[in-house]
Amino acid sequence: MKNIETYIVDSFTDQPFKGNPAGVCIVKDELSNSEMLSIAKELGLSETAFIGELNENNEYPIRFFSPKMEIPLCGHATLASSKVLFEKNGQNSIVFVNIQNLKLPIELDKEFIKMEFPIYETVPNEVPSKLLEALGIKEVNHSEFNAETKILLLEIESAQLLKNLAPDYDKLKKSHKGINGVLVTALSAKSGFDFESRYFWPWSGTNEDPVTGGTHTFLAKYWGKKLNKLKMNSFQCSERTGFMEVELLNEEKMTIKSKAQIVLKGELKI
Repeated sequence: MKNIETYIVDSFTDQPFKGNPAGVCIVKDELSNSEMLSIAKELGLSETAFIGELNENNEYPIRFFSPKMEIPLCGHATLASSKVLFEKNGQNSIVFVNIQNLKLPIELDKEFIKMEFPIYETVPNEVPSKLLEALGIKEVNHSEFNAETKILLLEIESAQLLKNLAPDYDKLKKSHKGINGVLVTALSAKSGFDFESRYFWPWSGTNEDPVTGGTHTFLAKYWGKKLNKLKMNSFQCSERTGFMEVELLNEEKMTIKSKAQIVLKGELKI
């Protein structure tokens, strides 16, 4: 039997039961892909992170699984994993390395956690009318596509319309076969925030991911160009809500800064 130290952590929030819950498993004995997928299904969260032992390069290998598939890069589960290691080991900086051999430096910044992520580009992309119908969107300002994450980005007219979206997920899943998810975004009307978003991904995970750091790998640059800003505050207006600060460091790197709350610690036995 394998005993796996396991946590549930609410990411991108300063309150329990808000933000985006992620599973975090501290892996001492090697797990197969099927075991990690089964654990992700059992926990039933949008993603579960599996942290390996510190390697010879002083890096922690990390992998992410939704209940449906492996996800190469996940922002909220990276934040959750960082919170666990910082509290467990008393560290103030760590480096994760993902399945794509991408290095993710993380550091404590007072009461916040700051994560370094890559910046990805988007290109203009046509939107199927059936997808818009399934989302309940009549028109979009812009539609873009990010190849690395296979996510469609749609900018709409207002944050109020964004908040009120109630997609038909069965129709949404059938409306497109070439994407992992669709990110809908709008300029924020909230004081202290620059833009808002929601992320729907019935193709590869749950229906809606409450707060998504990974989408900001391209969303931050998208809004940075439009607003002529390098540092911005993002609000995800899902039911649970969440927040983060993003900063474009150069053409290739950015940081995502927020908070996380550990709400459960236990042990899985498989």
